[in-house]
Amino acid sequence: MRLTFWLPAALLAVTGAAHGASIHDQLMKLDPEERAHQVCAMKGVDTIRRDKKLPKVDRIKTSINGRAKYTGTEVSAKGGAVRAQSRWYSLKFTCEVTPDQMKALTFSYEIGKEIPEADWDSLGLWR
Repeated sequence: MRLTFWLPAALLAVTGAAHGASIHDQLMKLDPEERAHQVCAMKGVDTIRRDKKLPKVDRIKTSINGRAKYTGTEVSAKGGAVRAQSRWYSLKFTCEVTPDQMKALTFSYEIGKEIPEADWDSLGLWR
């Protein structure tokens, strides 16, 4: 089963704590590919926030225009999206993960143009 959105690390931590489970426990319930997507999304939000290229980044979707590629230790996307201040922007990235997909080691990215709000529904994006 594939999730359609990505939780920011802070929300995932609160969700896990509320259910008496750690982030580790929650990630272990996912299949390896989904786990890799999730840790990359968390690493991506953190990396872009630290770089301050977009203010108030809170979400990443790895696949809106074509499926992200997964190799076991890498997730790469040419058709992802990042949300900042309730606006979405196109995103290309490569993320290296540990062999158990429990941690993202690197996250390199390129932010593209703002995605028009008129296109959000067809791409599975929201405010």
